[in-house]
Amino acid sequence: MPGAASVAELLAVFDVTPAGPDRSVGVTGPAGTDGRQVAKGAQALGQAIVATAKRLPDKVIRSAHGVFTRPVAVDFTVELSVNVVHEGRSTATAVVTVSQDCRLCATVTVLTDLPSVDVIRHHALRPDVGTPADAKPAGRAMAGHELRLVDVIDVNSPDEVGPPELYAWLRYDPIPECDELAKALLTYFTGQLGISTALMTTFISFHEAVQWDVWLLYSHESTSAGQGMSYVRGQVHTEDGELLASFAQEGLIGPMRPADTVIDMPARL
Repeated sequence: MPGAASVAELLAVFDVTPAGPDRSVGVTGPAGTDGRQVAKGAQALGQAIVATAKRLPDKVIRSAHGVFTRPVAVDFTVELSVNVVHEGRSTATAVVTVSQDCRLCATVTVLTDLPSVDVIRHHALRPDVGTPADAKPAGRAMAGHELRLVDVIDVNSPDEVGPPELYAWLRYDPIPECDELAKALLTYFTGQLGISTALMTTFISFHEAVQWDVWLLYSHESTSAGQGMSYVRGQVHTEDGELLASFAQEGLIGPMRPADTVIDMPARL
């Protein structure tokens, strides 16, 4: 996405176009002003969620698990092939491949279902980290996006030392009414504050209809980092305390090469 991008433009990127019974095409947007030449893995995951929802319109997206094998380049189209491996009355599963120029970039397994009545119900409580008004404003990534960090000023500063957890309040404008676009947008930010230089896998499970009014609280906890990889798990709550989604990610942690000066350091994190 370009440096002056907006949430509305991001939603347009997620809204891939069907190009056949099991195929959709989408765009990635141009390079940003920070010099980043690859799209975020969570963007491809969001596009796969929307492509599956359009292929299986009578069901809702329950979860998605993406494995990112190659970077998705900006300024290129992407092709999404939706292979429905099972379609029953109550559930369906699809495997989505995301490709560019006939090269496989990601594989996403998506579970869909028809919501049923509760037999049992409980959920994790929202962490007691105050309100968005108590948090510290962070830089704005795009128009319509507002981020506030809890007890942290700069996530990339070596002076920010503490437990391997991070809480962030996020507000989007506009908030999409379309269920799959709302899920794609919620998914997009799950990969922004993890500990890694490249996102390798992401799993997200949606527990409720993804609807919110103003703020979302993203909770991140790094339970392991070592041998060149990191593992982060998290949750997404509404300000009222409803648990909308849980996620987990594996990320690659590699040393920065001093010779790589074309792209600014923050854009490579």
